Amino acid sequence: MKTLLSIAAVAALSLSSTVALAQNVAIVNGKPVPTSRVEMLASQVAKSGRPVNDEVRAQIKEEVIAREIFMQEATKRGLAASEDYKAQMELARQTILIRELFADFQKKNPVTDAELKAEYDKFVAANGGKEYKARHILVEKEEEAKGIIASLKKGDKFEDLAKKMSKDPGSGANGGDLDWANASSYVPEFSSAMIKLEKGQLTAEPVKSQFGWHVIRLDDIRDAKLPAFDEVKPQISQQMTQQKLSQFQEDLRKKAVVK
Repeated sequence: MKTLLSIAAVAALSLSSTVALAQNVAIVNGKPVPTSRVEMLASQVAKSGRPVNDEVRAQIKEEVIAREIFMQEATKRGLAASEDYKAQMELARQTILIRELFADFQKKNPVTDAELKAEYDKFVAANGGKEYKARHILVEKEEEAKGIIASLKKGDKFEDLAKKMSKDPGSGANGGDLDWANASSYVPEFSSAMIKLEKGQLTAEPVKSQFGWHVIRLDDIRDAKLPAFDEVKPQISQQMTQQKLSQFQEDLRKKAVVK
């Protein structure tokens, strides 16, 4: 018959084993593998956007155990003492610490709604007003451009001449079509000549720019159609977040004493 003392000892041993299993995902070659490693990997998987269900958690558990097996073998072979390993570990340490620095900065310096709205208002101010739908034919010499204007006045189709003669690879194949754009999208000489035209009108003289000689036709004009604030808010937020981080990095570089 077991004594009360022996029964208590067995119970204590059983409780101790249960606690150990709860704290460790496995014991590999006598070495405990803590459950915290599974949780750490699961957290990283979740951050990547992948749901951590029972199947994924089981895969993570197997991954953690496999890593422990391989780590033990690498240690047994003395690889942790190699210079290459030490160099890679130092680079990894730097990468992780720098990433934490940037994450900490962004957490403490979020882009506010007021900043986002102000940036959107600047965008509206710069891109509002009128939009122009124009076509052009770009050639190298002024005489070529004058010849094209003469041909157009005789009844030749603008689109056909653009496909045949334009040196602009982007619009030439589309009959010279530049689609809808704000006047500020073009070089000053082109823009200045374009906005003086009436709908359907052709430039009377070739227009010189850094790219060559242009023959321009204005097909249409409309009020600028800009996206609503809520539509572009995520993009503006991403852009301004990166700008803040870039400025933070630049400020640190400027303050650093480098000899």
